[in-house]
Amino acid sequence: MRWDPARYAAFGDERSRPFHELVAQVGLEAPRRVVDLGCGPGTLTATLAARWPTASVVGIDSSAEMLASPPTGPGLSFELGSIEDWTPGPTDDVVVTNAALQWVPSHVSLLPAWLDAMPSGSWFAMQVPGNFGSPSHALMRSVAAEGPWASALDGVLREDPVLDPAGYLGIMLDAGLEARAWETTYAQLLPGADPVLAWVRGTGLRPALQALDAADPSGGLTAAYESRYATALREAYPAGAHGTVYPFRRVFAVGRKP
Repeated sequence: MRWDPARYAAFGDERSRPFHELVAQVGLEAPRRVVDLGCGPGTLTATLAARWPTASVVGIDSSAEMLASPPTGPGLSFELGSIEDWTPGPTDDVVVTNAALQWVPSHVSLLPAWLDAMPSGSWFAMQVPGNFGSPSHALMRSVAAEGPWASALDGVLREDPVLDPAGYLGIMLDAGLEARAWETTYAQLLPGADPVLAWVRGTGLRPALQALDAADPSGGLTAAYESRYATALREAYPAGAHGTVYPFRRVFAVGRKP
């Protein structure tokens, strides 16, 4: 899938808060190597290098667009590669993956092998969006099934690719980690017209937009789908005096390997 770093960064403050809250739970003082799986444009990866200045910090992402202009700094590097092909190394003392595993259908089966391969004393910290049942995503799917775009979008949008906190906690405990898991629903206050549409354009809607562009390069099908979807979103998330409130659920899990 092609990514647009500028569009993804449009809500940078809102998207970065779960990352910082996740990393704050990692209790290692001086890791040898820190890996950020699915690092995106690398802006948040750079904060890991600032926290652990003696570590080798590497960000890994499958999008060449996202890694086109990564930040630079001592100990900081980036690699183009898929999460599915990654395996932990013997010095990978901290692995962070933030809002990335939902794009990896096999991540639930990959997690036990990753945790088994990580060194003693290492930490694994993950966060995924848990809002696939929210109106924004339910409407994305229902509108996709009801129009001239239905055949182009058949099978493109996923129902729910992530587990609940208990599911990830169980995986970590079964792997022998000391672990905790939780969820947080952020009441994101979004400004402007059709802000929920603007939000999902940067992430969850991208597979649909690319499928529609492929089916109709003129853009007519994309515009028609977005118009109907935007109308449904305005009804589900009415604008208030201070902006539009968009509840966003996130699922977290952090574990330490003894």
